[in-house]
Amino acid sequence: MTKFILEFGRDFYFVGRQRRITIDKEDYYIDLLFYHRKLRCFVAIELKLGKFKAEYKGQMELYLRYLEKYEMDEGENPPIEIILCAEKSKEHVELMLLNEDKIKVAEYMTKLPPKELFEEKLRKTMINAQVKREE
Repeated sequence: MTKFILEFGRDFYFVGRQRRITIDKEDYYIDLLFYHRKLRCFVAIELKLGKFKAEYKGQMELYLRYLEKYEMDEGENPPIEIILCAEKSKEHVELMLLNEDKIKVAEYMTKLPPKELFEEKLRKTMINAQVKREE
């Protein structure tokens, strides 16, 4: 997955896999952490088996707040989180207002579409994130 994301261009920088963060003496692990140069923010990616669950939002909010408090430098934008699940659970996402948040949920496929299609979808997602950030 890391190699695949890095193929999207020179703006993604790999920060860590299973990046450990410690909060109140308890360890947590961010699956994949990148930095996007043009967006000037961290992009955390969580990989989940099965369908989206409501508790994932709380976990991701904790990670985002940690990154904001301890990892962001002055002038950077707040981090964004992408949760990749086997099933998106559209009503959960809608009711939890995740489309309006810094947390995005997407489905992964067991068989990847052509690279060009996937690149285009990722570019559109990043553009949408930039537009929302500027609003």
